[in-house]
Amino acid sequence: MVNYILKPIGRIISDYKEKSQAPFQGRFKENISYLEINQEYMAGLKDIETVSHIIVLYWGHLSDRETLLAKTPFGEEPRGVFSCRSPNRPNPVAVCVAQLLEVKDNILKVKGVDALDQSPLLDIKPYSNKVDMVPDACIGWLESVQSAKQ
Repeated sequence: MVNYILKPIGRIISDYKEKSQAPFQGRFKENISYLEINQEYMAGLKDIETVSHIIVLYWGHLSDRETLLAKTPFGEEPRGVFSCRSPNRPNPVAVCVAQLLEVKDNILKVKGVDALDQSPLLDIKPYSNKVDMVPDACIGWLESVQSAKQ
C-alpha cells in the first residue's frame, strides 16, 4: 500500500467550534470565515483577488473515518458515504464553494465555508461556472426522496 502525505497550506478560522455547530451546507449561511495561508505559500495567492468564488478543500480533522453508511438530513434511510456528503468518511477530504470577500496579506475572508475552526486547509482553486457547473447533474436517491414529499 502506498502512503500519501498531505501538507496543509494553512488553516480555517471559523465560528464553528464543534461538529454540532457546523451547517448542513455552508453556502446557504451568511457566516464569515477566514482562510489563513501559510507564509511559504503566499506566492500562490497571486491574482486571487480577481476571483469571486473559490473551491475550498480541507481536511475533516474531527470526522469519523470508520463510517461507511450515514443518515442524511433527507430521511432515515442510511446512505453510502460515497453517495452523500457526510463529513464522516474513510478519507475526510471536504469541499465547498465559497465567495471570496477580501484578501489581506495571507488571510482570505470568505463566506460559505462549513468547516470547523482550525480545520487544515488543503487547497484552494478558482470556481468557474463554465468549467465546474454541470446543469444536468443529479443525485438520484435525493431526487426520489424530494419528489415523494411533494
